[in-house]
Amino acid sequence: MNFLGHLFFSNNDPQLMYANLLGDSVKGKDYSHLPQKIQDGVKLHRTIDNYIDTHPVVLELLRELYKPLPKISGVAVDLYFDHLLARNWSSFHEKSLKEFVKDFYAIEFKTPEQYSYRFDFMIGKMKEFDWLYEYRNHSGLTQACLGLSRRISFENVLAKAPEIFLECEESIELAFNRFMSDAIPFFESYFKEN
Repeated sequence: MNFLGHLFFSNNDPQLMYANLLGDSVKGKDYSHLPQKIQDGVKLHRTIDNYIDTHPVVLELLRELYKPLPKISGVAVDLYFDHLLARNWSSFHEKSLKEFVKDFYAIEFKTPEQYSYRFDFMIGKMKEFDWLYEYRNHSGLTQACLGLSRRISFENVLAKAPEIFLECEESIELAFNRFMSDAIPFFESYFKEN
């Protein structure tokens, strides 16, 4: 999942939400030098990534999408799932998407200095263009795909992903719903154990 999915699975913990998103920037296996909340966020981020990357329903969907979206079908699925989560938000969370996003944007978070320039810049852009709330619209999905396509270091067809979404919407939505029905109890257990 992309930004919104990572926030959703952060157990409504404001600092963990930011620490989880920061997890993408932290490289390597030893991050014990970071504050505990950020260590928790990195661990959660990697658990979410691993869970989606190995989920049988997602693997099946990736095989289906590989031909039209070679090399980037996994990236597309992350964006598709964020779009579907935003579009169906009221089925998953007691707060409205607008309120959830507004509350997230208002959180004060101290980014460790070595990550602050890139991470704070990205969060600034997220707020400026309201990426999280815009995910609910097809135009938001399109903007996310175009933006990420430009940042990927190799030639790719991610810009076609919104069109592929419309062609395969039924199977993508079915996979998303099956994934969420497994992921929600999995992460409820994760927080009970951690």
